[in-house]
Amino acid sequence: MKKVIVMGYHNIGCRCLKVLVSRGVLVSAVFSHLDDPKEVCWFDSISELAKSYRIPVLYPENPNTPEWLARIRALAPDVIFSCYYRKMLSEELLAIPRYGGINMHGSVLPKYRGRSPVNWQLVHGEIEGGITMHYMVRKADAGDIIGQKKIAIGPDDTALDVFQKVEPAAADLLQEYLDAILDGTAPRIKQDISQGSYFGGRKPDDGKIMWTWPARQVHNLVRAVTVPYPGAFTFLGDKKLMVWRSKCYEEMPAWQDIKPGQVFDHEGKLLIKAATGAIEALQIAWPGQQQSEFVTADVLLKTGDMLS
Repeated sequence: MKKVIVMGYHNIGCRCLKVLVSRGVLVSAVFSHLDDPKEVCWFDSISELAKSYRIPVLYPENPNTPEWLARIRALAPDVIFSCYYRKMLSEELLAIPRYGGINMHGSVLPKYRGRSPVNWQLVHGEIEGGITMHYMVRKADAGDIIGQKKIAIGPDDTALDVFQKVEPAAADLLQEYLDAILDGTAPRIKQDISQGSYFGGRKPDDGKIMWTWPARQVHNLVRAVTVPYPGAFTFLGDKKLMVWRSKCYEEMPAWQDIKPGQVFDHEGKLLIKAATGAIEALQIAWPGQQQSEFVTADVLLKTGDMLS
């Protein structure tokens, strides 16, 4: 029987582990991460799932050390599956499994290589995303592609909405290619990474709204980082104000003399002017408030207020 190791985290890791177990694959161990107390862990726990299957769970700070390389060699995996595991694997580690290391990445490679691909896709207003299964190499998300599945991204989809589309696509992709992977006959489609893009991780400070952007760009940021992420924000005077949900309005001639960041009335709705168009803040709150405490703009803002 072929043996595999899963290095995983997040709902994608859980989905893939369920596929492997349901197909009778021998999972020798699951490598994962201890949850960060500073992070909102809205996703399922692959550690708890693995334990329910009586699969050993390991938490190396660095899986590339000589000690961990020796332990992985002793497990003699035919394949290592990386499913939203957050640490880079060395070439020495990737050389251990007979059929290599295989990664699930939340974009249609070579686009959006690197960290936080779903969030970055929304920031840039993409209308299509997906999942790619590929061989791992020294460079991040640059190895040969096994297969891909695409999903549509709606104009008001949040990052959570997109994840909920990507998760079943990842499971379907693994189901489709699992036999070929375990036989060493899976496709190897070379990437032209010059046709793609690489992005780093995102920080809470990256959620700052610039009202000199077009309204669509502001709306894209809001939906990219809303709950369960840290959120988009602006300032009312010297007070930080979170914008959790928005609606985008196209430019109207009557708005041309309204300054970016200015709050104004439009047909009984309070809107915030952007460089072109405007945003209705459907849910806003002061930092630290719970989701149940989010309110509409008219509770905190009034006509003539300036946001920065």
